[in-house]
Amino acid sequence: MTSTLRTLTVPLDGRNFAGGLPSFLVRDDVLCWTRRESGLAGFGEVARFTATGPERFLEADIWWRHLVIEARITDPVELPGTGPVAFGSFAFSKTSPYESRLVVPEVVVGVRDNQAWVTQLTFDDVELTRAGALAALDRWLAGPTAFAGVPAAGTTTAAADSAGHATFGAAQAPGGGAVVRPLPLAAGATLHTGSLGEEAWMEAVTAGVEEIRTGALEKLVLARDVVATVPAGVNASQVLRELAAQYRECWTYGVDGLVGATPEMLIQVEGRTAQARVLAGTLDRRDAHGEDGLPMDYATRVLAGSEKQRHEHEIAIQSLTTQLAPFSEAMNAHDEPFILELPNVWHLASDVKAELTEVEGHVPTCLALINALHPTAAVCGTPTRVAGELIRKLEHLDRGPYAGPVGWLDAAGNGEWGIALRGAVIEAPDTVRLYAGCGIVDGSQPEAELAETWAKFRPMLEALGIRS
Repeated sequence: MTSTLRTLTVPLDGRNFAGGLPSFLVRDDVLCWTRRESGLAGFGEVARFTATGPERFLEADIWWRHLVIEARITDPVELPGTGPVAFGSFAFSKTSPYESRLVVPEVVVGVRDNQAWVTQLTFDDVELTRAGALAALDRWLAGPTAFAGVPAAGTTTAAADSAGHATFGAAQAPGGGAVVRPLPLAAGATLHTGSLGEEAWMEAVTAGVEEIRTGALEKLVLARDVVATVPAGVNASQVLRELAAQYRECWTYGVDGLVGATPEMLIQVEGRTAQARVLAGTLDRRDAHGEDGLPMDYATRVLAGSEKQRHEHEIAIQSLTTQLAPFSEAMNAHDEPFILELPNVWHLASDVKAELTEVEGHVPTCLALINALHPTAAVCGTPTRVAGELIRKLEHLDRGPYAGPVGWLDAAGNGEWGIALRGAVIEAPDTVRLYAGCGIVDGSQPEAELAETWAKFRPMLEALGIRS
């Protein structure tokens, strides 16, 4: 074995993969990032970096740059996501004991704009060939935790099997308390409250509003957790496929048991162009039931017409653009937010695009940008320091990777990093901890914010087969 990373990327015929990248989500240990039919899936592991604390992003950046600067890279495809790739998940808080990580897979398969490729990565002193890379991918796809019937990489002509899950009984929103009653779900699945019961969490919202009214801060984001126990076992790959199918406009992610489908892009870097999608302002689509007119008209009237929702959104946009400005030579954002329509909710959304400038002689990396941008007002509040301290006081919760950056980067400086929202952490073969949060501003009502958390839990509950 050598200390030098060696990689070989070979093109595949993207037209052969009818289901796109989600057709490769066939193992519970898959690393993934996918939207619509495009994205990356990683298998195995050849290297890993972990860190905690306030310097976790910069330490990871240094480790990655040292790893790839001496790497021997053969990449005739030369697209974002080809060559060496690492998948990553970072803790929300600098005080969290959760280990932020970069994971370098043994094999990566990518699909983008009807193009596809496979990359093999190794530290071993072996010859890398096209046949060897395809064989390595086939071994992972046919491994003991993969679904039967998955076609071989060299011959795939259709999407992998996407078995449907059983429909559970209607779930009820649990009440406050340490542990709530078992819900009428199939196979004995139950939901339990997490760090705070509903009543205690609503009291935290009230306390947050009171702090805002003192002028100490403008906005605070408060999260809560619930725990699902599924005796039949949690099938991570099935959860990912369900999310990818149902939430195609979101970015479905999976890293070391952290799974979800986020609608919010913290930063996407391609060459010298950086983009972000900022969300703040939420409306449950179930609220439109029984309303006259078209649902989108209702969303526009209630969401875009709400002074409270627009104020929350403006704070989030200002937070991101202010932090991104020192790294940019030009930047533009929507003058007016648009309505992002998802199966469970509507959001006020804005896209921001920036052309990166050189800082100290080089274009900033993905992780350097994340270090400057995280946490945004969309997931923390503003001012950041005051909001962060209040979160630790009121939530009684270690968010771990929830609301932290999740995504991937390559050796060329490209990468996509979302905010780990609408997600969960698989804590045991039969146990999943789900997270959801809300932006609190002056005028927030605890009962409405609690209902919003249940709307945001819905993607993961349904992907687990728990119908709410």
